[in-house]
Amino acid sequence: MNQIAADTYLAAAVVVHHARVLIVRRSYRERFLPGAWGVPCGKLDRGESAESGALRELKEETGLLGTIVAHTGSTSFLSDYQGRRVHNHQENFIVRPLTLDVVLPSADQVYRWARPAELAEAGVDAYNLTVIRQALGGRLDAVGLRAMTARFGHPGPLPFNSPKTLPGNRVQQGRRPAAAESWAADARARRGRR
Repeated sequence: MNQIAADTYLAAAVVVHHARVLIVRRSYRERFLPGAWGVPCGKLDRGESAESGALRELKEETGLLGTIVAHTGSTSFLSDYQGRRVHNHQENFIVRPLTLDVVLPSADQVYRWARPAELAEAGVDAYNLTVIRQALGGRLDAVGLRAMTARFGHPGPLPFNSPKTLPGNRVQQGRRPAAAESWAADARARRGRR
């Protein structure tokens, strides 16, 4: 019988640019949802705010810099870890990208900028579709994008075309993002982040 092991806290970045949403396929080497398509998301560090965590995960998983447009709500799900149930609490944000040069941490990963109506056929799972739908005012179509704009306003000026156009102290040239950690796979990483 599975017992609840603990509560974990996560943050997700729904990155919207030119009426498209950024989705990323997880590495096939991941223990948790290998090869699944979804939005950048991950576990919060101890004491880290959900906003900071969403932007950190965006940087680690895609190499992109971004800014929070709005908190769009919360979601939760149960997962299994070492034979025990974990209750995961996730805060979701719409993020405007400040850079567009995506750099993925694993060679077997892929990203795509998809129109909301294309997300289901692109392989995005039901949970991530719920997170994106929540961010787009309940609809995965152009009406949802218009609802998001009406609710949160225009996300602001277009992002920089390349990290090379940013001041040098904000982006280190030629630097790949830190590899996304698999909390289920690496016990040393979990202990080191506490």
